[in-house]
Amino acid sequence: MAFINIGFGNIINSNKIVSMITSDSAPSKRIVANAKEKGNIIDATQGRRTRCVIICDEYVVLSALMPDTIANRISDNSFKEETDND
Repeated sequence: MAFINIGFGNIINSNKIVSMITSDSAPSKRIVANAKEKGNIIDATQGRRTRCVIICDEYVVLSALMPDTIANRISDNSFKEETDND
């Protein structure tokens, strides 16, 4: 199990992430609106502007970090795990 910091001390399980998209597009706004209606949204922005919509297995998580930043953290973490196992 690998946990990733998505900003401001908020951490999620990277194995549950299905997709990460920017919050600017109309489809991402629809995804967020639908998740709010269903009660399946987790706001981890700490009151800041939402820049990334993280779609997980069961939930939608909002982050103030850019998707590229989170993706880099995931790849750095997986590299650490590989080198630790060797």
